[in-house]
Amino acid sequence: MYPIIQRDSALLPYERDINQRMDNYRRVRWQLTGEGSLSDFANAHEYYGFHHTAEGWVYREWAPAAEALFLTGEFNNWDAEAHPLRPIGRGNWEITLPQETLHDGSRVKTVVRHGGETTYHIPLYARRVIQEEGSRDWVCEVWDPLTPYPWTDGGFTPDGTPFIYEAHVGMATEEYRVGTYREFADNVLPRVRELGYNTVQLMAVMEHPYYGSFGYQVSNFFAASSRFGYPEELKYLVNRAHALGIAVLLDVVHSHAVKNTVEGINCFDGTEYQFFHAGAQGNHPAWDTKCFDYGKPEVLHFLLSNLKFWLTEYHFDGFRFDGVTSMLYHNHGLGSSFTNMKMYFSLNTDTEAVTYLQLANELIREVNPRAVTIAEDMSGMPGMCDRVEDGGIGFEYRLAMGLPDMWIRLIKEQSDEAWNLDYIWHELTARRAGTIAYVESHDQALVGDKTVMFRLADAAMYTDMDRACHNLTIDRAMALHKMLRLLTASAGGDGYLNFMGNEFGHPEWIDFPREGNGWSHHYCRRQWSLVENGYLKYGQLWAFDRAMVGALRENGVLAEQYPNLRLLRRDWHILAYERGGLVFVFNFDPQFSHEGVIVPVSNGCDHEVLFTTDDPDFGGFGNIGHEPVSAFVPGQTGPALCLGLPPRTAMVLRPIQL
Repeated sequence: MYPIIQRDSALLPYERDINQRMDNYRRVRWQLTGEGSLSDFANAHEYYGFHHTAEGWVYREWAPAAEALFLTGEFNNWDAEAHPLRPIGRGNWEITLPQETLHDGSRVKTVVRHGGETTYHIPLYARRVIQEEGSRDWVCEVWDPLTPYPWTDGGFTPDGTPFIYEAHVGMATEEYRVGTYREFADNVLPRVRELGYNTVQLMAVMEHPYYGSFGYQVSNFFAASSRFGYPEELKYLVNRAHALGIAVLLDVVHSHAVKNTVEGINCFDGTEYQFFHAGAQGNHPAWDTKCFDYGKPEVLHFLLSNLKFWLTEYHFDGFRFDGVTSMLYHNHGLGSSFTNMKMYFSLNTDTEAVTYLQLANELIREVNPRAVTIAEDMSGMPGMCDRVEDGGIGFEYRLAMGLPDMWIRLIKEQSDEAWNLDYIWHELTARRAGTIAYVESHDQALVGDKTVMFRLADAAMYTDMDRACHNLTIDRAMALHKMLRLLTASAGGDGYLNFMGNEFGHPEWIDFPREGNGWSHHYCRRQWSLVENGYLKYGQLWAFDRAMVGALRENGVLAEQYPNLRLLRRDWHILAYERGGLVFVFNFDPQFSHEGVIVPVSNGCDHEVLFTTDDPDFGGFGNIGHEPVSAFVPGQTGPALCLGLPPRTAMVLRPIQL
């Protein structure tokens, strides 16, 4: 019996399914590697694509259904048939060219003949792909520098519990344009470090033809997006992050691919089933994209090699896997509520995708034992964050996707005085180990939706965020913005995530340049000056976030798996708990102060107030004192704190160790 069943008796009826999961994993692993390692297997990027050799340039492709392949480009005046590749067996093709024929930056395309038709494509393993200026046409630039990048990050180790700053390089500038890797490294990474986050999660790095897809419709899996600069500039970003003590995760998209045939990998050899399922199964009904066939060894070779490539070539410290729910189920999880265990172990489960994810996690640990993997899965698949050898899928963390949905639903549908703290506490703490908690990610900021701050403040954000101005709408928005983050970060998971700019309540939504908005960058940038000008309340929200993250990290709060509930008074809207040696106390009542609130604690020492949401530095009114609080309360049988709590405030206390 596998350990995941021993730890969760609810899985006992599905022991046969877990056994089959592991049998599938062992069978496919043997099929791919025999007794060898996955790391030795996942080297497709070192064989295919363009490479310098002693004889010159060699270019190889896998195109099993193609009748002929040609290389065309600037070097032969775009002659479609002047340079044919020769078949070398097992669907592979190759051409060798003299050294002087190509250089880094040479623009090329692959010409494929299949079924009497001739089509043009970007090479499958292209490492740099650009859009021709003033054109919709994309082209590959040969890229294989002879001089290796001068990395200086030897020995870098990610810093334990992840506090993740989710970011998009292109929209990280305040200017009305696309930002660059180097600008992000020089201007944004220092902000991340000052806030206290120890991990950056980069979106939209894998090349994608449509900027507004947020990087989730990938066309070229081995190419770092050229919109933001050159490959060496992305390496500069990662190297700089490591120098600042910040790990870098790649938002990897192996759940689907863009359906484009010229820019992407779709129909490269002339068939729709080279990488994807044939027919309707190969088309994602909601995303209008292509779905991988995880049962083909060649597809596994491509995807696993892609993971190793980003780890070794760019020194990424792990991955956030996008769209895992879509991968795990034949119906992509659409319309499923996952209310019982049967839904995880049925004919709807894509067992080949489960096996791929197990192999992917094993490979990643082989290449970098300290790497972090995070699953974007809303289904709650059992074993998601358990080790593969224990019967699990192997991720270290999964995103707590229900938490932002809960907060948005409460804000939209109820006044905060009607919030049920029992329900909120259950949603925060009824979880499996390995959860990344968050109030909002990029998903909650897209056009057509609203950030939490925008939902709370709405139009008043445009007129009343001056520090000298006070009205009830902004006062409420400021208070709840801080309280929801503190509660979620300290109680809701084993790690924490924030999307770039949301820590200071960035106004408005995100809308990428498109025809419908006149190709404007107005909503596709981050207005850092709102924090820095010194007279707006955004800077106070930013200061609170820094204090919160610093306290949670300094005290190792999230290293303790679950918070210890100490007081929940639904009638008073009071919630208090301990975690990691700290005491967290909340008063969600919108009107009433509560004096003499008795909070039992585990430590009999006096307690100091680390910070409160009501501190003036954070936009509060300063109604909570910072004098030490005795843990002796007459009449109490054990240590307790007697506290006064103004409306819509929270406080964090720590035992004073003498």
